[in-house]
Amino acid sequence: MRTFQYTIREELGMHARPAGLILQLAKEFKSDIIVTNGDKSGNLKRLFSVIDLDIKYQDTVTVTIDGPDEDVAAEELQAFFEENL
Repeated sequence: MRTFQYTIREELGMHARPAGLILQLAKEFKSDIIVTNGDKSGNLKRLFSVIDLDIKYQDTVTVTIDGPDEDVAAEELQAFFEENL
């Protein structure tokens, strides 16, 4: 299992465009990918699950990846967060 935290730097938070893009990336992996914001968690492969987390500017989220390709998934997802959020 791999985990990383990220503080959102995008002033609009995780709105529809980056949520849709990260969803596409997450679906490329076999691993389970869960994002947690405060006391809420959601499956990063399901759009409404992510939108319901209401991730805003300066929120710190935790991403947990568990599965056969977790190392590659963690690296690519962390890079996505840093470049887009």
